[in-house]
Amino acid sequence: MTPLEVVQQTSATVGSVGAAFYFHPDTLARGKAAGLDGFRMYMLGRGGPLGDVESDVIVSAFGYFSPGLVSKIWTSAKEVMSPRDAGALHMECAAALGTAKLSGIDNLEAFNAAAEKVTAAVDRSALALFAAVAAEPKTDDPAGRAYQNIVVLRELRGSVHLLALAAQGLRAEAAHRIKRPDDVETFGWPAGIEPTSEERAQWDAAEALTDQLLVAPYSVLDDNEATVLVAVIDAAGTAFG
Repeated sequence: MTPLEVVQQTSATVGSVGAAFYFHPDTLARGKAAGLDGFRMYMLGRGGPLGDVESDVIVSAFGYFSPGLVSKIWTSAKEVMSPRDAGALHMECAAALGTAKLSGIDNLEAFNAAAEKVTAAVDRSALALFAAVAAEPKTDDPAGRAYQNIVVLRELRGSVHLLALAAQGLRAEAAHRIKRPDDVETFGWPAGIEPTSEERAQWDAAEALTDQLLVAPYSVLDDNEATVLVAVIDAAGTAFG
């Protein structure tokens, strides 16, 4: 299995599974106990590892969201809880869900070693959100840690994807309209604007570039490590349904 094949076989599952805790009832409950509604828990928790930054920094790190929406949610959430504390809480929620969902999967420790080998090999330049989330402490529980590692791998692809979009000259609003056409207004953009054929071509080129940019860190895995990584991510996809 080539590194590109590993990237292409795991990216969709990493994307869906790695986001599963964002609005999970357990995460929402922890956020509510801290005084944060679901959207504020998501934004402050996910962006919190970046620290007490201005909302434009979160716009840059997240992509896709309109600046006005980010300013409203991020700024009001910071009045309730410090970003670094929210970031730590968010990763605790990820660990707890991983323990609940992934404990029956084989080779979790080998998966964690492989996933962390990949993330250690990444050049952090221009990948601020990935670097921040990857630096957060992880649990010692193998299942919880495995899920946290999937979250980090998701942020890796997400940060590289934003870099690829910029390289193609595709703006965040257009990218969002292509990827999530049913959630345009949720992310703060006006409805009723269709992406152009040129923008769709830029999107396709950015996706291909994202895969290529991820080849280097995944190349550090040997065949056995790659097999374990793919197998555990597949099993996680099944566990999360």
